[in-house]
Amino acid sequence: MGDRELTLTSLPGRDLSPEELERLVAHLAADRDRWAEHVAYDDDERVYVSLHRDEHVDVWLLCWTPENDTGWHDHDVSSGAVAVVEGELVENNLTLSDGARETRVKAGTVFSFGGDHIHRLTGLADRSVSVHAYSPPLWRMGQYAVDESGVLRRRSLSYADELRPVGA
Repeated sequence: MGDRELTLTSLPGRDLSPEELERLVAHLAADRDRWAEHVAYDDDERVYVSLHRDEHVDVWLLCWTPENDTGWHDHDVSSGAVAVVEGELVENNLTLSDGARETRVKAGTVFSFGGDHIHRLTGLADRSVSVHAYSPPLWRMGQYAVDESGVLRRRSLSYADELRPVGA
């Protein structure tokens, strides 16, 4: 497939690599007609809409406000890619030495990660939009929180559950 454009109609019928997922979300981010009607914002619950799902990939549109926060999570066995279409997101990665490492992700940016990637996403701009793709499709995710004794714990949850900070 090389560096050719990757679209929903040109999927190879197998799980995609993180680099291929980047190409897919970049294409879909530019295809506003496919998702623009679903854009909506809610401070209490992040708005997310499934744009595509098959046996090898699923694609989501997510709409963010600064109040929207996924909490710490992983994507179990799925690799993923994110294209920020409008606004700005903040990605935090947990380090043992420095705590959370913050990266601001501006509109026009695309990034990918493997299933072992633990992060937390929040909206930074008043209104932000992003396109996410996962392969294999999400079935389970891990959500992380520190328990009352100070130990980090992972809780497994369905891909259909809204991610938010544990205890929120």
